[in-house]
Amino acid sequence: MNENSGARRPFVVLGVSGGIAAYKACELLRLFTESGHDVRVVPTRQALRFVGEPTWAALSGNPVSTEVWDDAHEVPHVRVGRDADLVVVAPATADVLARAAHGIADDLLTNTLLTARCPVVFAPAMHTEMWEHPATRANVATLRERGALVLDPAVGRLTGADTGRGRLPEPEEIFQICRGVLSGRPRDLAGRHVVVSAGGTREAIDPVRFIGNRSSGLQGLALARTALVRGAGVTLVAANVTLPAPAGAEVIAVESAREMREAVLSACRDADAVVMAAAVADFRPAEYHDNKIKKTSAEPDPIRLVENPDILAELGRRRASSGEGPAVIVGFAAETDDVLANGHAKLKRKGCDLLVVNQVGAGLAFGTPDNAAVVLSADGDAVDVPRGPKEDLAHRVWDLVAARLP
Repeated sequence: MNENSGARRPFVVLGVSGGIAAYKACELLRLFTESGHDVRVVPTRQALRFVGEPTWAALSGNPVSTEVWDDAHEVPHVRVGRDADLVVVAPATADVLARAAHGIADDLLTNTLLTARCPVVFAPAMHTEMWEHPATRANVATLRERGALVLDPAVGRLTGADTGRGRLPEPEEIFQICRGVLSGRPRDLAGRHVVVSAGGTREAIDPVRFIGNRSSGLQGLALARTALVRGAGVTLVAANVTLPAPAGAEVIAVESAREMREAVLSACRDADAVVMAAAVADFRPAEYHDNKIKKTSAEPDPIRLVENPDILAELGRRRASSGEGPAVIVGFAAETDDVLANGHAKLKRKGCDLLVVNQVGAGLAFGTPDNAAVVLSADGDAVDVPRGPKEDLAHRVWDLVAARLP
């Protein structure tokens, strides 16, 4: 998709610091340039030990500098940051985070960060111990307090044989976050913690079979991603979602409705808002078979079902009885018929503040990139959201949530 709607292309500064993940920034650069952005790569001296200057220049179509003395007559240490629409540093090492937090300006990248008056995104990548060190945590907190969007690194394989938190998020996810930031959405969720559920639960029958649904998790991922863009800390409870998680979200993987209940209730203890976008199974088999059920006759034994916990209703009841839990509770209602009538009944029954009601089936909602919905509120309002990208619906939900937060 070309972002260029006028004569001037959005100007993005891509800072690259000296970590092994620097090679992944080449893919991020390609995503920016192919979508119509004008990109200036500003690597650190250490970054050039991983990916050379000719590579950055060829992929961006722009000159590459590391020092404030390069092309001094153009005063690049002021001009580059001042002219940028977005500065994104990927990977951002512990060293660059520290220098940025303390205002040290000893190369072109750190000078650019000091002169930038546009949104700044850091995508950290480092070893787990470095990310968890109190000095790094303090530097990250400082940058976030100043308005920068510092993503949490992903969990996965690190340099060598180690695995843990510290991996650079996938370039596609960093790009999607940056696109959202460039859209100019408000940072009205800064300092808030939100919980989002996504995907579809599975209820095991035996080691092979389960009862499930068609939810892909796309709408929940869109909600998580847009909340990050708006400044929130995001916990994503993902049920059987195979798509990459949004860069910066804390992800809790679950399978069944009971696992989701435990994860959601735990995450909601300090949450400001929760959005239950996951398709949670209403029922589960009463009996789990340790071995695969064999076909022994033309008419198999019936599978008796029992009711699963109603997570959304439980959140509402807990808040009503004790005042505990999120200030804003949002549910989703996937309906095939009598959509609004069923939605109003569910809103009253669940005790949530907002209910996103959408029609599903026949190529609608599940697994598609777009969605349409009516958002019902406990105070009687109804907001119609026309069909469009799932990110649009997600932003409309957060608009309504932000307006209700204390």
